[in-house]
Amino acid sequence: MSQLNVTQKLIKNHLLKGEMIPGKEIGIKIDQALLQDATGTLVQLELEAMGLDRAKTEVAVQYVDHNLLQTDFKNADDHAFLLSASQKFGIWYSRPGNGVSHPVHMERFGKPGKTMVGSDSHTPAAGSLGMLAIGTGGLDVAAAIAGQPYFVKMPQVMGVKLTGKMPDWVSAKDVILEMLRRYDVKGGVGKVIEYYGPGLAELSAMDRHVIANMGAELGATTTVFPSDEMTRKFLKSQGREEDWTELVADEGCSYDLEDEIVLDELVPLIAKPTSPGNVVPVREVEGMEIGQVVIGSSANPGVRDFWVAGAIVDGKATREEVSFDVNPTSRQVIQNLIANKGFEKLIAAGARFHQSGCMGCIGMGQAPASDTISLRTMPRNFPSRSGTEDDQVYLCSPETAAASALTGKITDPRDLEKLYGMSYPRYEYPEKELINTMMLVAPPEDGSQVKLKKGPNIKSLPYIDPLRESCEVPVLLKMGDNISTDEILRAGAEVLPFRSNLPEISKFSYSVIDDTFYDRAQKAKETHGGHIVVAKDNYAQGSSREHAALAPKYLGQIAVIANSYARIAWQNLVNFGILPLEFIEIADYDKIEQGDEVSFSNLREDVQNRNNIKVVINKKNGSSEEIETRHSLSDRQIQVLLKGGIINEFKEQLKNSEVGAVKENTVTDNERKQVK
Repeated sequence: MSQLNVTQKLIKNHLLKGEMIPGKEIGIKIDQALLQDATGTLVQLELEAMGLDRAKTEVAVQYVDHNLLQTDFKNADDHAFLLSASQKFGIWYSRPGNGVSHPVHMERFGKPGKTMVGSDSHTPAAGSLGMLAIGTGGLDVAAAIAGQPYFVKMPQVMGVKLTGKMPDWVSAKDVILEMLRRYDVKGGVGKVIEYYGPGLAELSAMDRHVIANMGAELGATTTVFPSDEMTRKFLKSQGREEDWTELVADEGCSYDLEDEIVLDELVPLIAKPTSPGNVVPVREVEGMEIGQVVIGSSANPGVRDFWVAGAIVDGKATREEVSFDVNPTSRQVIQNLIANKGFEKLIAAGARFHQSGCMGCIGMGQAPASDTISLRTMPRNFPSRSGTEDDQVYLCSPETAAASALTGKITDPRDLEKLYGMSYPRYEYPEKELINTMMLVAPPEDGSQVKLKKGPNIKSLPYIDPLRESCEVPVLLKMGDNISTDEILRAGAEVLPFRSNLPEISKFSYSVIDDTFYDRAQKAKETHGGHIVVAKDNYAQGSSREHAALAPKYLGQIAVIANSYARIAWQNLVNFGILPLEFIEIADYDKIEQGDEVSFSNLREDVQNRNNIKVVINKKNGSSEEIETRHSLSDRQIQVLLKGGIINEFKEQLKNSEVGAVKENTVTDNERKQVK
């Protein structure tokens, strides 16, 4: 491995355990950690449960960007708790309304050559800076903050060569939509997508953010770009040029898999409901009437993305039947839009400006009307994620979204030339942006005396029992392919305020699929001590939301049996002591029905010895049969699972004083005064 690609360099420079052989588990040193509030409350509670005194990463930042609506005390109480926990554990705090975590982190903290884990599935957006940034469950983030390596199966590296030049009316969103058109939502599983080639010169650092962000929708472990001249220009514009280092692939390096995108051949693309992988050219669906357009979110977060929408609607009125919503990425973005006139163009055209944050992307407001199409520049369109049952959400570029807001129907933005005589507006990147760091709070030097502020909605985590030796439990759900975390534990303004209250949020488990699940799970817990669920391929795709494992565990879930799992969800199950089993024979899926009872014996022994796990199926009709399943856990994961999860594992290590510290997180007086 003498000539390395960028991904291999990043991993090699941080490798602590294992070998760089695809499919084998490796442990890597983590430099930075990102937390957001929808998952960060659990991370902070996990740090408390672990007994941590102070973060061991170089940088850890808690963002409040999801749960911003304060319709009662719950979100406000959580904000106070997150501030106190950040102060106690030595973590930076981004105040409510400061902005969406991924672009703000890129602007203020991201550094080429660094590793990062984040309790958000779109953490790979930082790969735009030449970082190895991986989204994962909160427990993995908590462990990294506590100084532990991050464990993941060594991925294959897919090199995607970019050539040619971007056509007018096509932008970075169309590049990632083209990848999703080719590979769908499972095509990136077990892979890092690394972009290279002369076409990189067409993409600014924030354009690369768009592509890296939605690489999560491919199921990829992460996305990586080199740190090159475009990266330097971006960091210079943020007043951080000294943080730039060049990181490029060695000449003659190879990739496990290869593909090429000829940029000249791209056309405006759009993802139809209800999957980011359901991609077609805009021409195929043009003319359909719409009721909403939403511009913003972490998937199109740059000043350029808002500015180009403003330039398209400049001097015109959006259609009266269209709700034209704008989610500004951050206060800094708003200031820059005011300075370059983009803000006033959007407002004059009828835009409804919302506060800086994820908002409609996570179903926190901006739900579309019934029986209408909503065009969004967001990363996901899973069923009901918008907050409206039976929603019709399409994902597209800012160009397509703005053009459609003017016409009231899905419109190929290239048609604006003949409709309005408009030439494609091109954004000129300034050498230096207006910088705003006023809402970033540095941790104190010593937070040991800080008391955690816990409102009545904040509940400490319960003890999780070790894996049982034997059991007989009902099959409460049988599901199909590509079940998302939004279906297992949905987002939205009704549910997410309970993210730090496990007993309450568990009531919404699988409610999108079956609103009787909670009551049936409670009964099964009382009568049988728990339950299992069954699924097909790519179980629990989407968000890193570990509530999708923790809430079912709270309701007694012992195991899941599926053909295959999404990476983050698979690890989350292990972290909370749920056994992720796999069908050996695909046909065995058809032998289990919802309402059957299954029994396990010698479970701990078989898991530890990697034996096939025998499952006796007691059918509703009185008959029975036996199938065999297996697991794909590493030796480390087996020990974690047997103990009931990673919190129990870490507490045992802490008790034995075996926690391997990395670098103490210290903040200098100068840093405390101002973040660049």
